[in-house]
Amino acid sequence: MKSKKFLFPLITFVISFGCALFISLKVFPNNPFTGIKQEKPVVSKYKDGDVIFQTSESKQCEAVRIATNSKFSHCGIIYDIDGKWFVFEAVQPVKLTPLEDWIKHGRDNKYVVKRLKNDAVLKPEVLQKMKDYSQQFDGKEYDAYFEWTDNRIYCSELVWKIYKNAAGIELSKLRELKDFNLTDSRVQKILKERYGNDIPLDEKVVAPSDLADSSLLKTVIDTY
Repeated sequence: MKSKKFLFPLITFVISFGCALFISLKVFPNNPFTGIKQEKPVVSKYKDGDVIFQTSESKQCEAVRIATNSKFSHCGIIYDIDGKWFVFEAVQPVKLTPLEDWIKHGRDNKYVVKRLKNDAVLKPEVLQKMKDYSQQFDGKEYDAYFEWTDNRIYCSELVWKIYKNAAGIELSKLRELKDFNLTDSRVQKILKERYGNDIPLDEKVVAPSDLADSSLLKTVIDTY
């Protein structure tokens, strides 16, 4: 009788200890007593503020490539938004596009990502300032006339202005429209459609190629 008297408390203790151990394993899955190692955080190949380039297929983009002697005709800024990657780009309208979708819009899904050589300057507060500044352009119309205003905006202008006005970094010198190769018939056709006989040759412009060739940037991904 005496052994039975202590049997029930013993069983209760074993059950309680087993439940407590099970709960601790569930609540603390990386508890060192479980033998499970703490997983290292996944390091992304992208960084907030990276500039991404691609080759687009439209006739205007073809004219841009010819006029600038470059394979790049479109670009945008990569942003981390709530743990997901987006490209802030000037299309119609200016918007955030999921990175994977953006890549699919380019020829053969190929792209190049460039990053500031001194990317330590893009501290969290600077990146937040860039994102805050970007909001004024969200939803604006794409600028097919390449005017240096904020009323409408094109892709490389968007990237240049965000870096210049929010981060204080001038990625490249501005040029004038007349500095580019405008003699090709395909370029001439686009210019005629846009401006008629009044081509604004002195208009300030920045091309995707200007940003891609920036001495401040380094290539971190090249899928071409």
